[in-house]
Amino acid sequence: MNTAADGMQALFGSGSVGSLAERMGIDISEATAERVVATMPVEGNTQPYGLLHGGASCVLAETLGSVGAVLHGATVDRPFAVGVDINATHHKGVRSGTVTGVAAPVHRGRTAVTYEIVITDEDGDRVCTARLTCLLRGA
Repeated sequence: MNTAADGMQALFGSGSVGSLAERMGIDISEATAERVVATMPVEGNTQPYGLLHGGASCVLAETLGSVGAVLHGATVDRPFAVGVDINATHHKGVRSGTVTGVAAPVHRGRTAVTYEIVITDEDGDRVCTARLTCLLRGA
């Protein structure tokens, strides 16, 4: 990770991004306020037809956007991020493999941040585009 493990532990308590993200197999490989990258397996995160569940894509998107929001919030003395809006457009079904999410800021203010999260399959094809807005709060 670009962010030191100690820094992530300070931001997230146990050093993890939460039990839901862990259960879904989300693995963050890069985390800065400018860019957050993670992968998630499709297997185990599917709907009854065997496709990646749209809700799983939203969990990946909210996880990445929230990490970026917390990292930005720490720079403006508002290190607690609370999601207030998420939307997602699902472009393509995926049945196997791993998807990768990349979050980039659209707006970073003192009280609110918005991140766009692009999720792609192993071929680099866009699977989902999401946008997350978080409210930033102080201690």
